[in-house]
Formats: sequence, C-alpha cells, structure tokens
Amino acid sequence: MRAVGFVHRGAQVFVLWLAGAGLIRAFSPEGAESFIALALFTAVLLAQPLLFRRAGLAPLGALPGKPQRGKPHSTPQDTLEARIERIDQLLPQTQCGQCGFGGCRPYAQSLARGESDINRCPPGGTAGIEKLAALLHRPPLPLDPSCGIEKPRVLAFIVEADCIGCTKCIQACPVDAIVGAPKLMHDVITARCTGCELCVPACPVDCIELRPA
Repeated sequence: MRAVGFVHRGAQVFVLWLAGAGLIRAFSPEGAESFIALALFTAVLLAQPLLFRRAGLAPLGALPGKPQRGKPHSTPQDTLEARIERIDQLLPQTQCGQCGFGGCRPYAQSLARGESDINRCPPGGTAGIEKLAALLHRPPLPLDPSCGIEKPRVLAFIVEADCIGCTKCIQACPVDAIVGAPKLMHDVITARCTGCELCVPACPVDCIELRPA
C-alpha cells in the first residue's frame, strides 16, 4: 500500500509539474525569468505535503479515503461518545435513578464528562465502583450513602388478588416490565424486571412485593 501511495503521489506531482511548466513558459518567454519561476514552482510543489498537513488538509497525491499519519482518526465528540458507551456497559441498567440521574445512560454521560463521582450506583455496588475506577483511572471510593445501600438484586411481583388495575405501576416502570390494562389485573414480566423498586411506591394499594432474584 505504501508503494502504491508513492506511485500515485509521484504521478500526480509529475502531471502538475508538466502543467505548471507549460504555463510558466507560455507566460514567461524570457529564459531567465522562466527558469526562476519554474524553480520556485518546483520548490512549492515538493514542499506542499508539509504545508497542507499544517493547514489540516490532505496533501496532493494522498490516496482517497486513507487517513494521514499523525492526524487523529476521530473527533473529540466521537471519543466522548465511545467513553460514554464503555461506561454505560459497566452500569447495571436498573434505571432506578438512585444515582440522582434519570437512568444509567445520563449517569454515564456525566461520568464521561468528569462531572460526577463514581460511587453513586448502589445496584452496581463495590464491584461496579472498582470497574468504573479502573476504566476512568480514578481512585476507588466507598459507596455514597446518600444514594442508598448495596443489597442483593430483587424482582417485583404483583399480588393478583389485591391489584385494582390502576396502571400507576406501569407508568412508573422505566423498562416496560409490567403489562396490564385499566381496571384489569397487571403482571410483571420477570425477564425484563431490573429490580429498580420504582413501582412499589407508585402502587396505591401496596400489592407489589419484592423477592430475591
């Protein structure tokens, strides 16, 4: 590929040199003036890769689609998005909001920007904090007690006999793990439930139980 790039660039430079030489001779018939102008044109042509790179442009003769060495392949925004994605993958995806954000993704975005501490996720616990510390190159911290306590994962269950079909738990669930209709019994899709516990305070008749996962 390097040899192909050299031949490609050499061919373009040679064609440009011939074209420039023809124009110089056409407009500067005098021998001395023509020689000086041709020498200056050749010098600029040979120096153009350095000049173009300093200006942030691709040099003449660069292969299309091939990134130039020494230039970053991604923008700062791409780097930030990639960091957010890596952080989000380490979070438990309970979407419980105990960290103070509206879900795991907003918390990941804040962490990626360096705006939040890594110890605000009770579901992730100590193990999650250590993973975030390693990824973000920060010292591990004890779990922030203002966010909650670390405990085993639970699942929500609806006591059918007590359910009045108010749909309030359906509205509170951040992952659509509860199904039902107004004035009809609701049910929890266990495979989707993250144990966020947001449905419990939403229920007006206290018919939702939390059981070990």
